[in-house]
Amino acid sequence: MTGQLTTEGMIHVLVADEQVLVRRGVCALLAAEPGIDVIGETGAPEVAMVLVEQQRPDVVLLDLAMFPDDGIRAIQQIVARYPASRVLVLTNAISDDRMLAAIKAGAKGFLLKSCEPQDLVRAIREVRGGGAWLHPAIAHRLLGEISHADHKLPAQDALTEREMDVLRLVAHGHNNQQIADELSICEGTARVHVSNILGKLHLASRTQAALYAVREGVVELEDA
Repeated sequence: MTGQLTTEGMIHVLVADEQVLVRRGVCALLAAEPGIDVIGETGAPEVAMVLVEQQRPDVVLLDLAMFPDDGIRAIQQIVARYPASRVLVLTNAISDDRMLAAIKAGAKGFLLKSCEPQDLVRAIREVRGGGAWLHPAIAHRLLGEISHADHKLPAQDALTEREMDVLRLVAHGHNNQQIADELSICEGTARVHVSNILGKLHLASRTQAALYAVREGVVELEDA
């Protein structure tokens, strides 16, 4: 399905990616695409947020790696402050622990940087039109995680109080260092807690732990 164009007849896109070659390549590709106007590009997190505020793009192509500590928060801020701007995440790998958190934060699409050019264009049009877009490999991974999380798992009372605190932060997309900072513990201790949680709940990844936390009511979906 092809999304509707803006009232000016164009879809205005902001490209925010820390990899210069990728960013310039994307901009060149989109510049040749009818109905799409690249209104800005940047590889700096702080500049990206300023450009979103100033330009109010229809679609923000956002590289999560550009925000090593607060990419999820950046998505939340864009969605909350500028709801007309749709966030389409670009990533190099599907193993990013923040995949589920990015989607729950409000991202409308998730694309691998290795995708075909036409898929990028289609994704932009789809999310601009109110739809969503997941790269097939990402969709497959997410469905696999959900399927695993739906299996009968041990009750959460198997976790200690501190492990429950860590699980909540994992569900919010926090990495080990962010968990350590939040709970005033060292990064190594946070890593051990995460490992213990996965072991006790018979889970294979942080994404599965986040899905478990939502399913079991440890966190609310809108808060995760």
